[in-house]
Amino acid sequence: MKNARILTAVLLLFALPFLTDGCIEPFSPPEINSDENYLVVDGFFNVGGTDTSRIALRRTQNINQAAQPIIEKGATITVENEAGESYPFTESGEGQYLLPPQSYGMTDKYRLRINTEDGREYLSEYVAVNRTPAIDSLTYKLDAARNEVTFYVNTHDAQNRTQFYRWKFEETWEYDATYYSALEVIDEQVVIRKDNINKCWGNTRSGSILLGSTIRLSSDIIKNLPLNRVPVSTNKLFIKYSILVRQYGLSRPAFEYWTDLAKTTQATGSLFDPQPSQVTGNIRSVSDPGDLVFGYFSAATEETRRLTITPKLGIFPRCTEPDTIPVRCQGRDDDCALNTAQLLLTYWGPRADSVLVASSNCTDCRTAGGTTTRPSFW
Repeated sequence: MKNARILTAVLLLFALPFLTDGCIEPFSPPEINSDENYLVVDGFFNVGGTDTSRIALRRTQNINQAAQPIIEKGATITVENEAGESYPFTESGEGQYLLPPQSYGMTDKYRLRINTEDGREYLSEYVAVNRTPAIDSLTYKLDAARNEVTFYVNTHDAQNRTQFYRWKFEETWEYDATYYSALEVIDEQVVIRKDNINKCWGNTRSGSILLGSTIRLSSDIIKNLPLNRVPVSTNKLFIKYSILVRQYGLSRPAFEYWTDLAKTTQATGSLFDPQPSQVTGNIRSVSDPGDLVFGYFSAATEETRRLTITPKLGIFPRCTEPDTIPVRCQGRDDDCALNTAQLLLTYWGPRADSVLVASSNCTDCRTAGGTTTRPSFW
């Protein structure tokens, strides 16, 4: 009996590869290979009058395409209230449309109208204005086990009328290149560098959909909700770090839309995750129901709060040691020719007849994606 069980197990092990080859077939859903270019609307109407309203228009594309997103240019965008007043947006480039802050009726309902350059028209449903409560505080905590810092948001609505929240954030950090480049070559002459390319500021915006709800709580209070995690290894926290959080109150339909969108875009990595589905929102084509629109139009006030810290976490960036070359070439021209990836650091030698050089990623902080322009709030 024991030998029979062993024989059965062996036969199954040999049979598994053949069963696998016979049962698994490649499957490519039609949506994956679709070439439809549906309109995507991203943005909201800032009714608070404190900041510019921004709407971005793009087009969907085949998931296998490696090209940049298709930008919708030349469109006309207006926000209308039920009384017939309209507020036009101005195109600013790269598919971005802006509406400067001004005074709006807080009790009005608004809708979005889009007319594309090819003559198609899209219209949203009328939405009421959501009044956003202030952000009470931003806090942070070091998780030594994970070697990262987590940033938290705290807010509440004493009147229990918000209940649905969304957040965006923008992080800025100061960083230095490993070596200071004090010299540069202009007209084949070594001169003192005028611009400081050693110190930079990096900047990124949140990419995830950050939501919170108090619908199941007795009080409309958000306490220590984690918004952003920054690994210490990124060195963003080594000198100085600042995070600007934007908070929005949502209606229940808007919250459900963003929740569904988050499920289909941020949690689809395994068999047990929610499967991708079509999430369109409250914007429709006026003349063609089959012309889908992706996005949700909301009207709300915006609340912001900034937290700036200097935790001194991380390590000073390391690089290979600088090399030495003579100031003037002797013999062949290529004996001391500077590589375009090298930058001059400083003079060297008993009579300053040489200079130190290092690669640009060690001496030019801009190669890491930042800018040398100091932020106004720094």
